Amino acid sequence: MKTVSRWTIFALVAIAQFMVVLDNAITNVALPSIQKQLGFSTENLQWVVTAYALAFGGFLLLGGRAADLFGRRRTLLAGMIAFTAFSFLIGISQEPWQLITLRAFQGLSGAFMSPAALSIVLVTFRDGPERNKALSYWTLASTGGAAIGLLLGGILTQFFGWEWNFFINVPIGIIMAILITRYVPVHEKEEGEQKMDVAGAGLVTGSLMLFVLAFSQAPLWGWLSVSTLSALGIAVALLVGFVINEARVRRPLVPLGIFKIRNVAGANLIMAPLFASMLSSFFLLTLYLQGTLHLDPLLTGLAFIPFPVTLALVAKQMPRLVARYGFRRFLIIGPLVVVAGMIYLTGLHADSSYALGILPAAIILPLGIGMTMMPTIAAATSGVPAHESGLASGLISTSQQMGGALGLSVLSGVAASVTANSLNLGPAQAVLNGYHVAFLGSAGFMVVAALVAIFVIRDRNRNASSGGREPQTSKVPVSAH
Repeated sequence: MKTVSRWTIFALVAIAQFMVVLDNAITNVALPSIQKQLGFSTENLQWVVTAYALAFGGFLLLGGRAADLFGRRRTLLAGMIAFTAFSFLIGISQEPWQLITLRAFQGLSGAFMSPAALSIVLVTFRDGPERNKALSYWTLASTGGAAIGLLLGGILTQFFGWEWNFFINVPIGIIMAILITRYVPVHEKEEGEQKMDVAGAGLVTGSLMLFVLAFSQAPLWGWLSVSTLSALGIAVALLVGFVINEARVRRPLVPLGIFKIRNVAGANLIMAPLFASMLSSFFLLTLYLQGTLHLDPLLTGLAFIPFPVTLALVAKQMPRLVARYGFRRFLIIGPLVVVAGMIYLTGLHADSSYALGILPAAIILPLGIGMTMMPTIAAATSGVPAHESGLASGLISTSQQMGGALGLSVLSGVAASVTANSLNLGPAQAVLNGYHVAFLGSAGFMVVAALVAIFVIRDRNRNASSGGREPQTSKVPVSAH
């Protein structure tokens, strides 16, 4: 029997999470190159991002429950091996439909990696200062990975080709799988009965996917068309069916009682608009930098450097601040800071300078996101029993990814509609008008997040919030096999 530091375990599973988030963001900078080389239409290009986020978000609840039922490490490794294999296949894709299909399977693999990784963190660190510290670093891996992905994507795309945005996962995935097998504890299943709620999984996944499909295709179909309204109607019906199913089955995918924990429900309602705002702003800013300012992929990536730097500085301070003041006030202030950044971006024009047009927002946005992310994850996972840690992880990860997928679909659709209706002003100004309205919509999402924090979130008892007693041991036993 070996022993290993809890922070070593954290580092390994955080790298796994970093891979998942990185691969969503890294693709943004490569989109123009992918479009040119594989012949994507402008309308279908967003599916390179959306297919991944859609499958990822749609299956996260299933992935989180699988971690509870079949073991966290086993679920993490299975997802990582599949993720690595699909990354290689994406890199050798020759047709748009191949790339989109494989991106969906890559997202499905990530849906088993991410909640399993976070649930390992939750059972490795108890509630209190050390968990808050771990969650602040987790925030950095989750959101910093997105920003760093933009820089790395620029470097790989410009000097090696878009394919290397995916090939890079292969050696990393192989090495990480070996290290996780060796050093991360087995984490046996938390549930005695290995029975999956297949009906519930099918209903919620179908519902989430139809919501994204409806919003992403609405600009093409028409917002009030029969196709759009039918897709939304079926999505709502499937969601209602999911709730009914969960209330009746013996082993539900999502025990509805978890939403009786007020902060769990509120935190998930905050995370969705947060990622909707973040993912859509990355997408739109990337298009603006390359399409309007005509920056190459490398310079586009470099333009986002202030984001992870600011985020790292904020994330480092958040555990201490949350321990002292609780998380509610940061869940109110943080979203409002993001609102200020989004409103600032509505001032972009065709010849904006980087220093005055982009840089201030690249500092303001991560400041607000950093203030919001770690407290949201802390609120979503504190007070949850160990046997539902995978479920709690799956829920908050689902809110992230589905919020991001829906937000990207809605705001890119709104931008496209506004652009089409503004062509009389000239193509360049029409595109800018679309971006401006989308940034305002992004600000609206964050106003919703702030309102949820005001009316739903409650700080725990200060002693509980800042920590109780920490475990005395700093080592975790690792199974020899």
